[in-house]
Amino acid sequence: MPPRISVVIPTYNRAELLRRTLDSLTDQTLPPDDYEVIVADDGSNDHTADVVKTFHDRLHLHYHHQPDLGRRVAHARNAGARHATAPVLAFLDCGTLAGPDLTRAHADAHTAHPTLNLGYVHGYRPWDPTPGLAEAIATGTPKQVHHDFQDHPGFRDIRHEPLAAVDFQPDRLAFPWLFAWGMNLSVRSTDFDAVGGFDERFVTWGTEDIELGYRLRRHGLATHFDLSAWAVEPPHERDTGEMLASAKRTMRQFLDKTHEPDVELVWASLERDDPLIAEAEHRTLTTWTDQARDLDVRTEIDQHTADAGGPVCVVGCGDDIPDTLPEGSVLIDFDAELLAKAGGTHARHHAIGLQIPLPDNAVQRVVVTSRLDGMWRTWGDTITAEARRVGREAPRTLPERST
Repeated sequence: MPPRISVVIPTYNRAELLRRTLDSLTDQTLPPDDYEVIVADDGSNDHTADVVKTFHDRLHLHYHHQPDLGRRVAHARNAGARHATAPVLAFLDCGTLAGPDLTRAHADAHTAHPTLNLGYVHGYRPWDPTPGLAEAIATGTPKQVHHDFQDHPGFRDIRHEPLAAVDFQPDRLAFPWLFAWGMNLSVRSTDFDAVGGFDERFVTWGTEDIELGYRLRRHGLATHFDLSAWAVEPPHERDTGEMLASAKRTMRQFLDKTHEPDVELVWASLERDDPLIAEAEHRTLTTWTDQARDLDVRTEIDQHTADAGGPVCVVGCGDDIPDTLPEGSVLIDFDAELLAKAGGTHARHHAIGLQIPLPDNAVQRVVVTSRLDGMWRTWGDTITAEARRVGREAPRTLPERST
């Protein structure tokens, strides 16, 4: 009989952290024959392979080593998944310590219906390490550490507060995929394969996991946050400044790949170092989309494009486009239904305009219509800067905004 669940652990030159993770997986309430562990090595040149050998008599363990061609954690995870034999894949980071019910909880989560199951990670607070946690982990088991620290606010997963606000039901949020972190999650292998696994073009820290969560949601999976599938993240040295900078770069990579308003909002919020404002801004956009559905901006477009002398970009185009719009123009709107109805053969993008998917000086003029008024209070400066970047002319067509 194949195991119920395969645990995939990517690693690179972290042999002693890997030892801790593998040791935690020897103490599971799920019977040993019901789970397997795949160590997906991204080219280590330390004693990782020797550490793995010491666990062959305690775990159903497979080891895959790929050449060191730079950071390829997405590639390593995919390679590990290809070696898996169970119908459920769980991904756990190297160094993260599995609680005793982790494999059972993840396996059980997929018995009724397919889901993206996200596990709780105690102590994962890179910008605010839990005092005393590193010392406790050095001498105690994950179960003992959990018992001793469970009431300590600093032991909470960094995702705790926004998820607690919705009773740990991420599908009540606009962006449940923002909480899909590869350090502790699981999915059926058939669903993982159906969306193509992790995108291996992400080769620096961050975003490859939430981007997978985004595609799994579009694939139709519900997102479940499982408090019983808990793990503990030991504090260790991190360059948090570089982590944030890398997250911004990879989020931009995600946006360039999937230029949709929801991804655009998350990217723009992260650029402001506050990704959680994306949730409130999504509610604003949703409300404004309904309010602006019948807003006619044809006259605005016609007025500001008649003398353009070249292609224009209309941000907030609506569905009624003048026939006089210059050839080579570009249409942008956040309302996918109206954008689809817009006439002509002009290129079009489903977007807000926080990041216009065009190169610098791509068009003669940018027209930002009053269909953007509902987003202007928070994003007016951002939209204006983008208009100035994309238009060859200073976009005098930008209307004065009082909101």
